[in-house]
Amino acid sequence: MTSIESVTLEVPDPTVANAFYTTAFGLGTQVGVRASEAPTTGFRGFALSLVVSQPSTVDSLVGTALDAGATVLKPVEKSFWGYGGVVRAPDGAIWKVAASSKKDTGPATRQVDEIVLLLGVADVAATKRFYVDRGLAAAKSFGRKYVEFAAPSGHVKLALYERSFAAKDAGVSPDGTGSHRIVLGSDAGNFTDPDGFTWEAASA
Repeated sequence: MTSIESVTLEVPDPTVANAFYTTAFGLGTQVGVRASEAPTTGFRGFALSLVVSQPSTVDSLVGTALDAGATVLKPVEKSFWGYGGVVRAPDGAIWKVAASSKKDTGPATRQVDEIVLLLGVADVAATKRFYVDRGLAAAKSFGRKYVEFAAPSGHVKLALYERSFAAKDAGVSPDGTGSHRIVLGSDAGNFTDPDGFTWEAASA
């Protein structure tokens, strides 16, 4: 089964970006950075979501991200689906931190249970077909609104939204041009999807 082993964010200064992500989220090898000056403006068409177990973990991760230089796009709050908020990293990447639980059920931790890459695409059904043809398995599908693909433990989960909904969920305008500034690493080889997102061999 094809899946995303890692994602690489293209940033102006990898040293600065690495320092931010180490301090903010303490992520391991699933998220990396590399230098790029590719032009980009506005919404880059994606958000990375950190799924955690309880509100105290959300508060801790968002708090360290803000202390390290992130800005708030959506303040942390309770909603009908759980508890969470959205921030923008200094390099421009959008991060959502969320828990389905609205109450803490144990001691505070900084454990990230799952990383989900949310892509905003022009045609969810067409992009779903594209990825299924390349070996990804759809785990959840809601017509042309949302698709979530299966992923082994320790891999980055991929989900598709219609672009305007993805932007609304992130708290930004859907307008944007230029490079996505993200590369998806997998065992599926090198290709570009219908919305211009680049995949590379994970070992590249």
